[in-house]
Amino acid sequence: MTGPLLRAAGLRRTYRTPGSLLSPASARTVAALDGVGLEVGAGERLGIVGESGSGKSTLVRTLLALERPDAGEVRYGSRPVRPGPARRLRWFRSQVQMVPQDPMSSLNPRLRVGESVAEPLVCLGVGGDHRERVAEVLAQVRLEPDAARRYPHEFSGGQRQRIAIARAIAPRPRLLVADEPVSALDVTVRAEVLALLRRLSEDAGLAVVLVSHDLGAVRLLCDRVLVMRAGAVVEQGRTGEILTAPRHDYTRGLLAAVPRLPEPEDARP
Repeated sequence: MTGPLLRAAGLRRTYRTPGSLLSPASARTVAALDGVGLEVGAGERLGIVGESGSGKSTLVRTLLALERPDAGEVRYGSRPVRPGPARRLRWFRSQVQMVPQDPMSSLNPRLRVGESVAEPLVCLGVGGDHRERVAEVLAQVRLEPDAARRYPHEFSGGQRQRIAIARAIAPRPRLLVADEPVSALDVTVRAEVLALLRRLSEDAGLAVVLVSHDLGAVRLLCDRVLVMRAGAVVEQGRTGEILTAPRHDYTRGLLAAVPRLPEPEDARP
């Protein structure tokens, strides 16, 4: 594949907010996305940053073909990506996987970890020995082999996020979209999970889109950063440049508001 793995151009999405009972005329149209464009290359790590309400969640749903934009398009390589039946998107799901914010709610408590990690292999019709692949990815995220026989509630929050990452990489995607993957973790564990994502990217050439409200997390992981405010991109560039000399007042405010994450003792867990 030549060119970017994933490309979005001119994405627009508006929502109609309801008025109140006493003032129905107060209903208004809100632009969740206002002409957003981005590109993610093979092996690249892109951070998408902004406060709550900046449009990050709508952008993620649109990039993952979970929501249809009012205008603009998303392409994976040369192929357009649009919401549709699961069978029509199987090719895309095999290439792009998501790491959720809260693994406890995304992991079925009734399934053993090995079954949860194998789910995308089954759903996407991936051939081969699924048990062997589960063992392989659990080892990649530094979990013991017996983790496959245990249930999600038996693990800590950081370990559950490693399980979610193992499940996401099981079908060998080329791109991970990580939506606030460390926001529910304590500071030390956050740094360890981010270091894990960096190692997976470097070792396997995996591209990563990290969606976060925290520029400190982006500092540890991402090559480039895109800053969103009110549905629009206000600034983007190399992470070092943006964090050292931000051009926009909004970015400077984000930098001033978040604590810096400590570097993990082992940057390659």
